[in-house]
Amino acid sequence: MTISKKTFKNAHILIVGSGIIGKFNALELSKQGFKITIADPQKSKNSSSAALGLLIGNMYQKSKGRSWKLRTKSNELWPKWIKFLQQYNENLNIEKPLIQLTTDQAKFEKLSKFVSHHPERDLKVLDRDSTIIQHISKIFNVVNLKGILSNQDGRIDPISLLKTLNIYLKDKKINFINDEIIKITKTKNQWISTSSNKLEIASDVIVLCNSLESIKLIDLSCHNIQLKPVLGQAIEISLSKREIDLLSLPKHFSINGKNFLRTNKNRMIIGSTDEYQTNPKKNTFEELTDFLDNKPLWLNKNNITDKWFGIRSRPDNEPSPILKSLEKGLILCTGFYKNGILLAPACSNWLSNEVGKHLL
Repeated sequence: MTISKKTFKNAHILIVGSGIIGKFNALELSKQGFKITIADPQKSKNSSSAALGLLIGNMYQKSKGRSWKLRTKSNELWPKWIKFLQQYNENLNIEKPLIQLTTDQAKFEKLSKFVSHHPERDLKVLDRDSTIIQHISKIFNVVNLKGILSNQDGRIDPISLLKTLNIYLKDKKINFINDEIIKITKTKNQWISTSSNKLEIASDVIVLCNSLESIKLIDLSCHNIQLKPVLGQAIEISLSKREIDLLSLPKHFSINGKNFLRTNKNRMIIGSTDEYQTNPKKNTFEELTDFLDNKPLWLNKNNITDKWFGIRSRPDNEPSPILKSLEKGLILCTGFYKNGILLAPACSNWLSNEVGKHLL
């Protein structure tokens, strides 16, 4: 689609929401020459800052469908984005590999079959005799542990990623409004967004990336958009120097759907829960360690030194995420559930093409 540079230069895009998705979208659109404003009352505190940052692309056990296409596009784009963002933070990187483990024999056989059917994905089967499995089994006091390793999947630090995006956006003088958008109104040629402090912002296009809050700005009588909250909790376990050395463990891995991030030889993050509510449950430790019949002594509540949660949104009547033009000048990018960081490049790529259609 060909749009004149003059149209790009004069067009103003308002992005509502400053998480990973909102900032990736701002970066992509700013590179095209648009004037960008980001509005968010808590731009330094959102669900992205509570994410664990695991990028599960090649391990995804489907080879067709919309979700697979989005993951494939992000897998293609992430190396390019990392190279670009390293101009602003040379330490930003994706730490590989990623390991997925299970104690369920049927699930392991399914994983093994998946690996054999996809040799191009650079996956490896890990049986009980592998060195990695032996170290994990010993430290966690667990038996019958097996799984797969992906050399191309990994983890990116969400906090570091957000800070890097902030450096870029500040360098490009992207306008931030630390305020909540409470109403959007369509005029003849533009959209007017009203903030809680009664500031009015005129824009040619509005991109809603503010998770659950987005449906408050949409006319639900015209658009059947339903989102439900999914709260995820994580805990940090800190050990004394005498207890156990965690350095023999991989940096990040999952066991029966629970994620483990080793931050140093004495600390580990465990996450996350899936709670379909907005208030965190109290039995977090039990939910995150329920796969262990005989918990090792070091893995106990007394060693919890920190805990936190983030609230994500998940579509209730359609696949995740929602990437949709609702009407001319109004675009929705939300409902990413657990895959906001992974799919951010694919989302921004889709949006860069979609915005052009709204400016014709």
